[in-house]
Amino acid sequence: MTQIDSIALFRLSVLGPMVSRERLERGELQQLIRQMAQREYAIPGSQRRHLGEKTIEAWYYAWRQGGIVGLTPKVRVDRGQSKLAQSLQEAVLAAKRDNPRRSIRQIQRLLEASGAAANNSLSSSAIHRLLQLHGLSRITGSVSLPEEKRSFGAEFAGSIWYGDVMHGPRLAMKGQMRKTYLVSLFDDASRLVTHSAFCLGETALDIEGVLKQALLKRGVPIKLVVDNGAAYRATTLQGLCVRLGIHLIFCRPYAPEGKGKLERWHRTFRDQFLSELDERHITDLADLNARLWAWLEQIYHRTEHAALGGMTPLARYQQDLARIRSLGAKAATIDSLFYHRVARFVKKDGTVSYLGQQFEVPYELSGKTVKLVVDPHAKRVLGVENDAGLSLGAATPLDRQANLKRVRRKPAQPGDDDGLGMTGSTPKRGPGGAGPNLVELAHRQYYATLEA
Repeated sequence: MTQIDSIALFRLSVLGPMVSRERLERGELQQLIRQMAQREYAIPGSQRRHLGEKTIEAWYYAWRQGGIVGLTPKVRVDRGQSKLAQSLQEAVLAAKRDNPRRSIRQIQRLLEASGAAANNSLSSSAIHRLLQLHGLSRITGSVSLPEEKRSFGAEFAGSIWYGDVMHGPRLAMKGQMRKTYLVSLFDDASRLVTHSAFCLGETALDIEGVLKQALLKRGVPIKLVVDNGAAYRATTLQGLCVRLGIHLIFCRPYAPEGKGKLERWHRTFRDQFLSELDERHITDLADLNARLWAWLEQIYHRTEHAALGGMTPLARYQQDLARIRSLGAKAATIDSLFYHRVARFVKKDGTVSYLGQQFEVPYELSGKTVKLVVDPHAKRVLGVENDAGLSLGAATPLDRQANLKRVRRKPAQPGDDDGLGMTGSTPKRGPGGAGPNLVELAHRQYYATLEA
């Protein structure tokens, strides 16, 4: 399976609010781009927090033309350099530093009007690269109107899912207290919990495990809205969503109102489930989850909801069954969608390690770096691939006892038949070809003594 570039996944996450829309009204695209340019982002490989409108617009059209491949960055041969003359570079930087709110177009006009540059001789991209190189590409000090916020709801079940994590109870496990985390996925239109589970962590692997069960039970959502936590930003989760056609959308930091319905469900969960839970009767994590799933299916999903006009979440979800996207043929191979690829260096003995265990791979890969294909949920190693996703062979657990009896390949020795009726070259004699030297004589005498 071909790896998806991490930069392309980040760009797609930025475009989520636009590419997830079935249709944009006239003028709505530019309005969305302006809103997105005002947000802060964790930009890979950069200290900056903002993106320019032109950058976002270019990514949008690249996505429409080439999909995820169109968002893959192309390496510039002149990266980190400016083609502008030194005097012109100084004039551009001085103009920007004098007024940080000046746009690239304003800088062009200023330099042309002052005679520092000939008319139409300065390209916008050249100025942008120079400003970016010196960390001056962001327009600061701009004034914006207060953001408009409105209540909304998805029209159909399966249109929007929300994902979030909340802290759960502490359990006594194997003689020590362990903290639990409730990982949940929630349908906007029906208020149905597509899947939820208590985990011992809030990692990307925990979230992927819950997502896998939700997909099998409740189909494939059109949009998945999550927060900006590192677990949700994992490239494995983003790659999953790309392959399943799910638009992954990240909420802005410090804007919890974007997931108000999920926060309301968390409050219901605390009031109705956690308040009634007697932790002394919980034996382990599986026992806790068994009680959670029973409560969800027997009580929460079957309780009438005022915001649904008196319908239960289950009834409201079932009302839109015909519209919900199913996994279809992908259900039979869904495990493979959740496989991880981890880079490993193959040692001289043809082995790699994973989770403290050693595995043997084809010996020809010794000394090379490969991608180990693993099922992290089942903790299984399946094989090795190259960067292009092509299989390089199997990976089997190392069996040192079996290797004692294994026939090993050996390099050709002098006098061996090479398979073509030819034999190796004659061993070299001592100096001048007169006979064996002192080292050879000592070697023969030593082993003759051992044999005697």
